[in-house]
Amino acid sequence: MSATVLLVDDEVRSLDAMRRTLEEDFEVLTATGADEAREQMARREVHVILCDQRMPGTTGVEFLREARERWPDAVRIVISGYTDSEDIIAGINDAGIWQYILKPWVPDHLLQTVRSAAEARTLQHGLARLDLELRSGHGPLRAKGQAKLAQARRSFDFERIVRASGSPLDALCEMAQRIARHDLSVLILGESGTGKELMARAIHYASPRLAGPFVVENCAAIPDTLLESELFGHKRGAFTGAVDDHVGLFQRAHGGTVFLDEIGETSPAFQVKLLRVLQEGELRPVGSTRAVPVDVRVIAATHRDLEADVRAGRFREDLYYRIAGVTLAMPPLRERPGDIVPIAERILVDAAAELALPPARFDDDARAVLMSYPWPGNIRELRNEIARALALSEGPLVHAAAFSRKLLHGQAGAHAEKLNGHAALPASGTLAERLDSIEAMVLRETLLRHRWNKTRAAQELGLSRVGLRAKLQRFGLEDKS
Repeated sequence: MSATVLLVDDEVRSLDAMRRTLEEDFEVLTATGADEAREQMARREVHVILCDQRMPGTTGVEFLREARERWPDAVRIVISGYTDSEDIIAGINDAGIWQYILKPWVPDHLLQTVRSAAEARTLQHGLARLDLELRSGHGPLRAKGQAKLAQARRSFDFERIVRASGSPLDALCEMAQRIARHDLSVLILGESGTGKELMARAIHYASPRLAGPFVVENCAAIPDTLLESELFGHKRGAFTGAVDDHVGLFQRAHGGTVFLDEIGETSPAFQVKLLRVLQEGELRPVGSTRAVPVDVRVIAATHRDLEADVRAGRFREDLYYRIAGVTLAMPPLRERPGDIVPIAERILVDAAAELALPPARFDDDARAVLMSYPWPGNIRELRNEIARALALSEGPLVHAAAFSRKLLHGQAGAHAEKLNGHAALPASGTLAERLDSIEAMVLRETLLRHRWNKTRAAQELGLSRVGLRAKLQRFGLEDKS
């Protein structure tokens, strides 16, 4: 059914022009003043009121203020040829004006505005019906909510943090699981891409706050001047561009957890404001004089050495001790090489699904390359390399040749670092046996980097093809070609 629109204007010609513009899409009622408009609304249900501001007797804002009290469901629009700021402010604040249209109006704009108003009323009634259904059907809905919550808890459980048996993450996850039950602030340290947010989510869903929101904010991604507004909210008119009230992330996370990533990038001025919120358990939106209580658990993360920043005066000591109730340090991938292949295989499954490709797997050489690279970008870099290799692979088997040149060349650098630190030397054996192990490792790395092109590998190593072939047979590498 079409919406009913009431037009109120003391100028008959303007009234007729608006009626002709709207009558094809809506059922239109007209009134030349506030008294006649009251009579119309007493007889009929009106969905949208379009009222002139300057009328004899009762003004448009005064009538719409009354309409707001008597017929609150009607969407109220003011139309006026005057740009009096006091009228506009009064209309918005006192009468709950949805739109303010200036004369001379454009027919298409007027029609679209009324259409949007009618749609807004329909959505409002839909939300009211939904709220009624939620109240009456609380039993089944509660069961569905509990099922969804259990599913989320399983998805972000500590067991979902992929790692190999005996990984350094085992002790870290066990500690995090213990402190998750207690309402302590947590500081997670680690390089970019080590899984700090994944750890924070696991803590949230293992805590008594799991039914509350989990809100994430990257403090390095927002200018410091806007960060306070984003986290604590602001009132309309607090600064240029603040056209509406804004509820901050701390209020949205009430009863849940706020994850502040890269907190080490914040300025000292913002750190003072954050400390006050954490100490007092309340905040003041920008431009407001009223304090708002908030109940949140804060989990912060950074790749910086905050203790060094505290000593250097770049980070407030009192805020550091407030957020570092418990400190967890996420080790980089290069310090847990045993986790690389399990993580890579999980990423391979996910990447195949995202790219709409059949399931794939790595061959032995691909695994060797993955294990040998130092992964300065950690899991984020690993994910990018696997997605690239999967897209370039023609079958279900991902070969080492599908990896980027950086990854293949980076293997030599990784081996050089290990040799300099003596980490790659065999732990036992005669000198000849140990030298053979190193020689086999260099041969394998060179062939992988040249994608098993023996001519190029032999040239780089200063060998003939016959000499290279003999060494491959000696070390059991010939079949890899």
